[in-house]
Amino acid sequence: MKNFEIFLELTRLKKPIGFMLLFWPCLWGLALALQFSNNNYIFLKHCFLFFCGAVLMRSAGCIVNDILDRKIDAMVDRTKNRPIASGKISVQRSLIYVFLLCLSAFIILIQFNQNTILLGLASMPFAFSYPLMKRFTYWPQLFLGLTFNYGLLMAWVSLTNEFSYYPLFFYFGAIFWTLGYDTIYGFQDIKDDEIIGVKSTSIKFKKSPKSFLLLCYLIFYLSIFLIGVLMSYSFYYFIFSVLIFFHLIVFQIRPLDISNPKVCLRKFKSNNFLGFLVFLNILIGGYF
Repeated sequence: MKNFEIFLELTRLKKPIGFMLLFWPCLWGLALALQFSNNNYIFLKHCFLFFCGAVLMRSAGCIVNDILDRKIDAMVDRTKNRPIASGKISVQRSLIYVFLLCLSAFIILIQFNQNTILLGLASMPFAFSYPLMKRFTYWPQLFLGLTFNYGLLMAWVSLTNEFSYYPLFFYFGAIFWTLGYDTIYGFQDIKDDEIIGVKSTSIKFKKSPKSFLLLCYLIFYLSIFLIGVLMSYSFYYFIFSVLIFFHLIVFQIRPLDISNPKVCLRKFKSNNFLGFLVFLNILIGGYF
């Protein structure tokens, strides 16, 4: 039981916000493609497969992140008690877990068509190199956006078996969604990060955080609006999207206090609900 508890802590399975933020773009891509495939059974099957894949890959990514950041984590109050940083588990055993999780994810990946499999394999270098970015650039959150929203493209291809500019526009906007919410997340550790010397958009834009977040979320919202136009969605899609805009601007940005870690964490976690709103909006646009 002790080893199982360590495994849960290592993979953050007790904190579903991580794999849900990875899963929502997959659902968006599936919902977009459903209008062209009209196969509800395959849609539901792929929803399940992408959910499992998101959980597995996020768990593996957390372990790789902790292995690469074990020395940094030991110097940060919020992360110093993580299993690898605190010595509860060895790097060698952690790597075995990574292998088993990736193997399970690969078994899920090969259930899809060839184009989806190729896209999935191409994403692997991005998935595991993200933790290194904060050592070299102030834009690791941008790199995370490229990685975390990749499932949107894969999901589209899994149903249509073809590439299109529709999901590409949405993918571009979703990158800025991640750039925004992970910047909010990074404000929790900004003091420790500055002392240690790691970089982030949270540090780069600490003097004008709301202006930067507003720009990110406006780009994301514009991509939502553009998708509605390109997909010829119903009028209800644009009406409902006002709730998404309200959540981004009024609930997340307006009351944000970057000096209060609890507020930052709460605003970050609220993006799970926002992911659901976007998914529901796509369904409304396509079917009402």
